[in-house]
Amino acid sequence: MVPMNLEISTDPARLDVDMIHRFLSERSYWAQGRPLDVVQRAIDNSLCFGAYLDGRQVAFCRLVTDRATFAWLADVFVLEDVRGEGIGKALVAAALAHPDVQGARLLLATRDAHGLYAQYGFAPVAPAAGQAPPAGVPQ
Repeated sequence: MVPMNLEISTDPARLDVDMIHRFLSERSYWAQGRPLDVVQRAIDNSLCFGAYLDGRQVAFCRLVTDRATFAWLADVFVLEDVRGEGIGKALVAAALAHPDVQGARLLLATRDAHGLYAQYGFAPVAPAAGQAPPAGVPQ
């Protein structure tokens, strides 16, 4: 059950960038070692969502989007001490319901939480032919 005092906000001024950076760079499998300046630049150029319990940020996600036709759900996490309370579900639901991404093609790349994302219509896809590696990554 989602805590009654859960608040989800897109206000960038409320984001705890230090906590987001710590989680992503130290505890996530997908962003190990990501520098603070890169996290800040990603936040600055995305539609970000924070989940808060009594003013404390406990979860985060962002949509990389043109706010018209495309949105990529990225960097989704819930702090370990509040997992299992429905916060992740509420956060993803709020992000996908945002008016700026209605009608947009939604993308997600993850190797975990497939059951959560399936509830929102996400399904595994085969790698696209001609898909390029990330910029600056040697092959």
